[in-house]
Amino acid sequence: MERRWWISLLIAICLCVGSSGRGLETKQKVHSPLYNHTLATILVEYASAVYISDLTDLFTWTCSRCNGLTKGFEVIELVVDVQNCLQAFVGVADDLDAIVIAFRGTQETSIQNWIEDLFWKQLDFDYPGCTDGKVHHGFFNAYNNTIVRSGILDGVSRAKEIYGDLKIMVTGHSMGGAMAAFCGLDLALIYGSKNVQVMTFGQPRIGNAAFATYYSEVVPNTFRVTHEHDMVPHLPPYYQFFPQKTYHHFPREVWLYNIGLGFLIYEVEKICDDSGEDPDCSRSVSGNSITDHLTYFGVEMGCDTSSKCRIVMAPSLASYGKVDDYGNFALSRVPSKFILKKNEGPEISDQ
Repeated sequence: MERRWWISLLIAICLCVGSSGRGLETKQKVHSPLYNHTLATILVEYASAVYISDLTDLFTWTCSRCNGLTKGFEVIELVVDVQNCLQAFVGVADDLDAIVIAFRGTQETSIQNWIEDLFWKQLDFDYPGCTDGKVHHGFFNAYNNTIVRSGILDGVSRAKEIYGDLKIMVTGHSMGGAMAAFCGLDLALIYGSKNVQVMTFGQPRIGNAAFATYYSEVVPNTFRVTHEHDMVPHLPPYYQFFPQKTYHHFPREVWLYNIGLGFLIYEVEKICDDSGEDPDCSRSVSGNSITDHLTYFGVEMGCDTSSKCRIVMAPSLASYGKVDDYGNFALSRVPSKFILKKNEGPEISDQ
């Protein structure tokens, strides 16, 4: 019994020594952004909350997932594309001193169909400074050619007007992560790279190597968090023998996986290399798990109902909305800081 105890203790010490300090495994360059574990555990809750189907609870931030590390967050723009089953919000987090944008991902009940029917066609990415770039046709259009983009940009503009020059954090899970990446790129080109940070969870590949290089230059403060055998980051497939044609992840990946045996399990956050396709990270295992895709940092990802694209909204919210000819809509509200400022009245000049 005593021998078994000492063996267990030795294993625990080895695990702690080998994994202590989450940044020790990084191969980042001097000027690379630093991964922040605490920030990741906060943003994953926003990526989870955006799945909520009750828009009244989400808009007022009173939903079952709208507490914990995101308590006190204020939504100022909620965008819903009914046609394409897309949902996103813009709001302000005082504790982060930032504008937070979150995109809803694929519903878990349709993940298998999404994988089977995934539109892998590549679209030429014709942006200044990006040569030979190609992007995923479906993901690119989901952000750029729907009501989502205009709603997000409107929300960010109003937030900056009221709250000042806040930094912008963009997040999302699954397909929501893909849209978050395109949004982050868009905002970095508008507001500057230093003002935008992107962190996604279980994100699929969205472009080829040329695009990945361009993206990493424009949005360097980006992290893609992957989990164990999550199947979605393995899609669309990466073919190393066709580097210019194949889909290719942009850096930097942070791979979550467990090591240890029995009751001695330790979760590792491995910061991968700057290639975007580190063979020692999630690519080192088979991507065969939907279960790993639906949980990040112990937080449930995916919709709160089994119904596809289900929306619940109180009639009282109609006054906040504007609807287009296709039934897509955006709910907008005046930030509370603006209301307080307005109630205080004009300042009295000494002159």
